[in-house]
Formats: sequence, C-alpha cells, structure tokens
Amino acid sequence: MEAVRLIVATRHALAQAREVRDIVVEAWQAQALAEAIGSHLALHGPFEARAAALGLSEAGARASGALRQTALRSGGLRAAQLAEVRDPWAALTDLGELLGEVGIALVGVAGACDEDAVYWQCIEAIDAADETSDRIGGLLRRLALRTRGGAA
Repeated sequence: MEAVRLIVATRHALAQAREVRDIVVEAWQAQALAEAIGSHLALHGPFEARAAALGLSEAGARASGALRQTALRSGGLRAAQLAEVRDPWAALTDLGELLGEVGIALVGVAGACDEDAVYWQCIEAIDAADETSDRIGGLLRRLALRTRGGAA
C-alpha cells in the first residue's frame, strides 16, 4: 500500500479512537509508519536524503516497547503494508501532521489519566512523536535543498 494511504488510514483510526488503549495504539501505528517510511526512503529515496531518512527510521523505532506490544495485540501494524512512497514530500508532510495530532491526543490522555503506567507511556510517546517530527522537518529541508539545487 502507498504511504499516504496508510497515513490517511491511521489519521482516520486516531480520529475514531475513544478509549485510552486505542489512542495509544494509534500513537504506535504513527511511529511505526515513520520507521517504515524512513526505511523505505533510506533505501529508495534520493541519495542526498538517505542519511536523514535513516534518522527518521531510527526515531520512529524508538517508541516504547509497550506501545509496540499493544499495537500488535490489536491486529498488527499498518506500516507492514507499506509498498511504496510515490510522493515523499506529501508523505512526510502528512506524517508530520499525523504526529502532531497524535501528540495532542496523547496530551489529552495523559492529562486525564489516573494510572501512572499509562501516564508515563503517554509521556514517552509524546517525546517520541516530537523527536520523529523533528526528523521529518530535517528530511523535508534536505528534499527542498535537493529540489532547489537541481533546479538551479
């Protein structure tokens, strides 16, 4: 499946999530997408952006193991379906927006949470989403430089 379609599916699932567990699952789904898209671009993307893409993949992979287990128990990772990234710019921009939405949802969960373990999972996931968003910004800058350099 194409990257933007997977991001749209995750964004829709996050919007539909009502339970804490479901929001946490979608946070991991977003991180797993970042890892998969970064890995794909590190292998198949423009040469100038491959190191930054690898950094994105690594940032996506750093999410808590507990989040990964929760996502796996709930039907698997959408990111495993990634087959192509047709438009890296659109995919990265959409992924950055998704991670922003994930962060907002997790702040809401952490603020309303009574369980320490879930609270700290949310804080870790917020940090991971923030770091991943930073990596996306760096990768977009590399792609923009490449485009400007190629057009000049």
